[in-house]
Amino acid sequence: MTTTPRAGVRAPAHHGGEAAHAPMTHAQIMRALSGLLLGLFAAILSSTVVTNALPKIIGDLGGGQSAYTWVVTASLLAVTASTPLWGRLADQFSKKILVQSALIIYAVGSLVAGLAQNPTTLISARVIQGLGGGGLSALAQVVLAAMISPRERGRYSGYLGATFAVATVGGPLLGGVITDTSWLGWRWCLFVGIPFALVALVVLQRTLNLPVLKRRVKVDWAGAFFVTAAVCALLIWVTFADNKYDWLSWQTYTLVGASIVLTGIFLFVETKASEPIIPLRLFRNRTITLASLASLFSGIALFAGTVFFSQYFQLARGDSPTMSGVMTIPFIAGLFVSSTVSGRIITRTGRWKGWLLAGGVLLTAGLALLGMLRHDTPYLFIALCMVLMGLGVGMTLQNLVLATQNQVSPGDLGAASSTVTFFRSLGGAVGVSVLGSVLTTRIGHYARDTITQLGPQDRATAAKASGGGELPDLALLPAPVRTWLESAYGHGIGDIFLYVAPVALIAFLVTLFIKEVPLRASSGLVQAAQAARTVQDADAEAVAGAPSGIPVRGRVRGVESAPVPRGAVTLTSVEGRVLSRSAVRPDGSYTLDAPATGPYVLITSAAGYQAQTSPIVVEEEPAVHDVVLTVPTA
Repeated sequence: MTTTPRAGVRAPAHHGGEAAHAPMTHAQIMRALSGLLLGLFAAILSSTVVTNALPKIIGDLGGGQSAYTWVVTASLLAVTASTPLWGRLADQFSKKILVQSALIIYAVGSLVAGLAQNPTTLISARVIQGLGGGGLSALAQVVLAAMISPRERGRYSGYLGATFAVATVGGPLLGGVITDTSWLGWRWCLFVGIPFALVALVVLQRTLNLPVLKRRVKVDWAGAFFVTAAVCALLIWVTFADNKYDWLSWQTYTLVGASIVLTGIFLFVETKASEPIIPLRLFRNRTITLASLASLFSGIALFAGTVFFSQYFQLARGDSPTMSGVMTIPFIAGLFVSSTVSGRIITRTGRWKGWLLAGGVLLTAGLALLGMLRHDTPYLFIALCMVLMGLGVGMTLQNLVLATQNQVSPGDLGAASSTVTFFRSLGGAVGVSVLGSVLTTRIGHYARDTITQLGPQDRATAAKASGGGELPDLALLPAPVRTWLESAYGHGIGDIFLYVAPVALIAFLVTLFIKEVPLRASSGLVQAAQAARTVQDADAEAVAGAPSGIPVRGRVRGVESAPVPRGAVTLTSVEGRVLSRSAVRPDGSYTLDAPATGPYVLITSAAGYQAQTSPIVVEEEPAVHDVVLTVPTA
C-alpha cells in the first residue's frame, strides 16, 4: 500500500518569494483554498453572469447572432490561448504572484467591459477578461495539485466543482435580476465580479504560501504567439463561414491554410524551446494524449450546449432574463451533486475511471434528448435532460484533469494541467463559433419554411423583424409573428443540441481507452519543495558498507502501473549526503535501510524515465513508500 509521507518534513527555504514548508493541514489548505475559490468564482461569474443578459446587451449596443457568439467566443479564445502559458509560468514562477496577477487582469477587463459603448469594445474587453480568467482556471488546478496528493485531491476537486456549480447557477440568476432591475442595468453584470476578485487578492496574500523551484527561467513567448495566432485564424474562419462567405471559398482556404501553417510552426518551435508551454513529450503518455482529446470534444459539448440555453428560454419561450436563469437550475443541480459526490468517493477509493465513463454516457444522453427541443416542449422534459447533462459534466471534466495530474512529475504539473484545460477551452471556442454560424442558418431555414403560414401584413412585419441580422425584441411583435419566430428559434436550437450529441459520444469513446492508474498519495507540494535540492551525481556515487538500520521498502511503478525493474533507489539526508542505495528488483520492489529516525530524501531513477525525488519521514517502525515514475524524457 502506498503511504503518504507524515507531516513534519520541513524543506529548506528557496528564493523566489515563497518559502517551502511542511505539508499543509486540512485547515491550512481550506484557508488557502478559500481565496483560490473566490478568484475562480469571479472568473466563472464573468462568463455566466452575462449569459442571460446577452440578448439585452446586443440589443442595446447593436449587433446580431455574430456579435452574440463573439462576446462568448472572445473570452474563450483568450482563455484557450493563454492557458498553456499560465501553466508553464506556474512551473517557473511564484504561483501566488501569478494568481494575483490573473485577478488584476480580470478586474481591469471587467471594468472596461462594463463601460463599453459598442460591440467592438465589449468584445475586446472580453479578451482581457479571458486572459485573467484563463490564468485563474489553469492556476486553480495547479495550486490545488501543488498542495494536495492525487488521492486526496478528489475531495478538494469537489470544492472546485461546487464553486463552478454555484457560480454557474448564481451567475445567470444574478445577471437576470441585474438586467431586469431598472436602476442597475446590464452593465453591472460586468462589474459584479470585481469585488470578488479584490477580496480574493487580499485572502490569497495572507493564506497562500507555496515553494518555488529556483532555476533559470526562459518563457516560450514564440510558442505562445504561434498557438494564439493559429487558434485566432481558425475561429475567424468558423465564425464568418456561411455568413460573410461560403464554407468552400478562397477565404476558407486562406484562413484554414494559415491555421495549419501556424500550427506547424508552433509544433516546430515547441521542439526547439528549452521551456515549451506545451511539452510535446507529455503526449508520449497515452493517458495525457487521450485525456486531452476527450477534453477537446467534451469542451465542444459543454460550452456549445450551455451557451444556447439563454437564447432558447428568452427567444424561443419568451422568458425574462431572470426566469431564464431559474430555468437552468436543473443543469446546475446535476453538476453540483455529481462533482461533489464523485470527488469524495474517488478520494476514498482512489478509483476514477468508472465515474468518467458514467459521465460520458449521461452527457451524451442529455444532449441527444435535448435534440428534440421545440419552442413548446414541456419544461419537465427539458429539466430532466438538463439534469442528465449536468450529471455528466460534473463527472467528466474534473476527472480528466485528475487523471492527467496523476501521471506527471511536479515539474510538469502546471504544463500538463493547463494542456488538458487548453483543449477543453479550444473545443468550447470552436464549438460556439461553428454552432453559432450553424444556428443562424437553421433559424433562417425554419423561418422561411413557415412564413407562408402568416397573413400578408404579418409577413411584412416578420420579414422586417428577421432582417438585418439583429436579435429580435419579441415583446414588440404581433402574436402570430412572435409565435412564428419562437418556433424557428426553438427548432433551430434543438438542432444544435442534436449536432453536439455525437461529439459527446466521441469523447466517451475516447475515455474507454484511458487506462486507470490508482491515484498516488504523494503531494506535489512536498515533492516540489525537495526537488529544488539537486543531488549531484547521486546515481554514480557508490555506497559501501552502509550501516543496517530501519527498513524502507516499497515498489516502483511506471505510468501504466507496471513494475519498473532495473532502476535504482537512493536514500540521502536532507543536505544531499548519500546514505544508502538499492537496486529495484524485477517485480518493482526495493528495500534499503535508514540509519536512524528522521526526515530523508528518496531519489528513484531508471533508464528512460525522469528521476523522482520524494521526501519521507522514518520513525521506529519500517517505512513504506511507493514511487510512480513519469513518462520518458524527450
